[in-house]
Amino acid sequence: MATDRLIQRTLATLRDLRDRAIAFEAEHAHELEFVEPHYRTSARNLLHYLSIRQTDIRELQQDLHSLGLSSLGVLESNAMAALNAVIGNLEAIANVGSSEPPAPPVDFRTGRLLLRDHARRLFGPAPRDRTVRIMVTMPSVAATDARLIEDLLRAGMDIMRINCAHDDAAAWRGMAANLRHAEQIVGRKCAIQADLGGPKLRTGSLEPVGHFVRIKPKRDSAGRLVAPARVWLTPQRHPEAAPPGVQCVLPVAGGSPRSLRVGDVLQLTDLRGRQRELKVVERSGRSAVATSDRTIYAATGDPLSVGRGDANVNVLEIGELPGVTAPIPLQVGDTLVLTRDPAPGQAAQRDAVGQVLAPAHVHCTLSAAFERVRVGDRIWLDDGKIGGAATANDGSRIEMTVTHVPPSGGKLRAEKGINFPDTDLGLEALTDKDLADLREVVQFADMVALSFVRTPEDVLAVSAQLRELGAQRVGIVLKIENAAAFRNLPRILLTALRSPPVGVMVARGDLAVEVGFERLSEVQEEILWLSEAAHVPVVWATQVLEGLAKGGAPTRAEVSDAVMSSRAECVMLNKGPKVVSTVEFLANVLERMEEHHDKRMALLRRLSVSEI
Repeated sequence: MATDRLIQRTLATLRDLRDRAIAFEAEHAHELEFVEPHYRTSARNLLHYLSIRQTDIRELQQDLHSLGLSSLGVLESNAMAALNAVIGNLEAIANVGSSEPPAPPVDFRTGRLLLRDHARRLFGPAPRDRTVRIMVTMPSVAATDARLIEDLLRAGMDIMRINCAHDDAAAWRGMAANLRHAEQIVGRKCAIQADLGGPKLRTGSLEPVGHFVRIKPKRDSAGRLVAPARVWLTPQRHPEAAPPGVQCVLPVAGGSPRSLRVGDVLQLTDLRGRQRELKVVERSGRSAVATSDRTIYAATGDPLSVGRGDANVNVLEIGELPGVTAPIPLQVGDTLVLTRDPAPGQAAQRDAVGQVLAPAHVHCTLSAAFERVRVGDRIWLDDGKIGGAATANDGSRIEMTVTHVPPSGGKLRAEKGINFPDTDLGLEALTDKDLADLREVVQFADMVALSFVRTPEDVLAVSAQLRELGAQRVGIVLKIENAAAFRNLPRILLTALRSPPVGVMVARGDLAVEVGFERLSEVQEEILWLSEAAHVPVVWATQVLEGLAKGGAPTRAEVSDAVMSSRAECVMLNKGPKVVSTVEFLANVLERMEEHHDKRMALLRRLSVSEI
């Protein structure tokens, strides 16, 4: 019968899959010896899963489905146990002698429990109403604003994320101290993750287009004045701190604001050639507050004529103002030069009819790029907003032709990320700064995140540093944010299991640029699969509920993404003015989704809408 032939063919295929999984484990027995004993069963399960995924089993899955059996669609956490169960059922259906199944490293229950246990070892205990943790990136003010930390903890933050690419060790210690104090007040524990900066691949500074400041009063939607602009006039040498409510500071270089009186009127011609006035309304120390109900563009060196009654009594001079930069405009077909020289970048220079005299240029902070980039290698800037390919590299200048910009044109600013997805930059994941930062953060961090990991050797390097510092208790989170890390993920995971606790962060921003936005969904899915097979907890990161955190309103796509994040063990939120309410919103979403899904398995709780 056709069904008998189907059963025999399917059984033979399954037995072959199982035999190959056992053989694959034997091939890697030497690597298993290095894995920490408690995690060895997880490493064995990962090897079994990798062996199964070396074969296209889609036709087998269809056959199993037609026979009313498990199609092996959810076998990540217990690969061998799943094979044994399906083979045993098929042998019973076929009425053939059952084969002696190999003892699986984990079964259907222990596989899930191991993942939860490993998440607890890394992240700390799960919150009461959900298993997915919430990680929050700290703004600089978290070092001094203890109330913000307390509010985040009450809202549901489970892990504080400190980004070592910003602030300094004193600020990081302040954040950690505020958290420990908040824990005592709120009665909840919270772990700390410190992200090491890694090799810096960014654009350099840009040439200022001028040194000026805009003084702008507040107006309503009809253009009516709501409040005048408040300006702090203070000596350029030994300036005094501005009081609350001041919009901008004008340093005074020529003359002294000490001579000003309340009621004095300061007259100037601004950058646009318009006559403007500032009226002195307060005096404080050697400084003064002046107001204006009209917009002023004030520049360094502008004279301020001081009027008192009908007389001009003095002339002051505006001191050195910060430089104002404009982004470099780019269009498809333009040439952009990345320079080793750290001189500030500039837009293209053009003649009177628009012909390019010199192409736009900007500094690239990574010297290795000038030694490794080849003609034809792709280059992406600013999270993939601007892209192109290298057309020349003489060791000090990389020329690229722009092939991709947003519909409105590209605008390249300073300190934006650069990706070289086709280039082996030969970088070590730990920089000298990272080593120095690591010595600081192990004093208070529960885990460190390794940026720009590419190879298993990067994992060994950070593990060795933690041992040297006597900080083996500190967990390691591997940020998968480039194509090399994704390609090497199986070996990276096996190596990481030597020094647990360990986790994986899916850094979807850089990863999308590296592998292509069209492949991101596929790649992040595979990272989830492989990590679950190794029973390694995952952090779902990059722009989760970004609109809600920054503007107070999420998009529909962001809410759907937040729902998807429930398949990870932790979700990361970036900083923003609405981050406290965003934590509350996300916690509610995760609690609700826990009733419906366990990883990719749907949980069929009672549905109230089923009553008709």
